[in-house]
Amino acid sequence: MLVAFSVAPSGSGNEDGSVHDAVAAAVKVVRDSGLPNQTDSMFTTIEGDWDEVFAVVKQATEAVAAFGSRVSLVLKADIRPGYSGELTAKVERLEAALDDLTP
Repeated sequence: MLVAFSVAPSGSGNEDGSVHDAVAAAVKVVRDSGLPNQTDSMFTTIEGDWDEVFAVVKQATEAVAAFGSRVSLVLKADIRPGYSGELTAKVERLEAALDDLTP
């Protein structure tokens, strides 16, 4: 399964409202997990089985909780039994489809 998630504290105490320190703590948990992952400007996506992915999401959420009294968590999951490597394979299929559309 793939799980894309975004986690941040409500408020950061930073003048500019940035939550990058809290997000960095969450991303470190994800990267330390050893699961395949990618982070972009909005979400971090993790690939693995149900239990291992959600354990990492929980740990990342707990890491962010240290930065405030309230945490916001947004999740989106692609549950496709029998498939692995989809973190990159889905993008490869998209790029191939785009190439097919190019005259």
